[in-house]
Amino acid sequence: MAETEEEIKNWALEYSRSKGWVLNPDAKQRNAVIKGLSRMSEKYGERYCPCRIRSGDKEKDKVLVCPCAFHVHELEQAGHCTCNFFFDPEYIK
Repeated sequence: MAETEEEIKNWALEYSRSKGWVLNPDAKQRNAVIKGLSRMSEKYGERYCPCRIRSGDKEKDKVLVCPCAFHVHELEQAGHCTCNFFFDPEYIK
């Protein structure tokens, strides 16, 4: 069942807090990612990262379901994930 933008926002807030992170304080960018995740959920049944290209192979694309397999490393290296969705609060300061 497709997730609404509100459901994704609530999940993302809870998830980011559980990790000690924050969502992008720029509402325009944050909402663009939420809309993208919602569209992916509606179209493909999963909240695939809207910033990465799916192969079309559900098994291979599992690593692209938000939170993608790359986000922790990206946060450690850059202070945010590729989508600029999840941020280390220290990076924002």
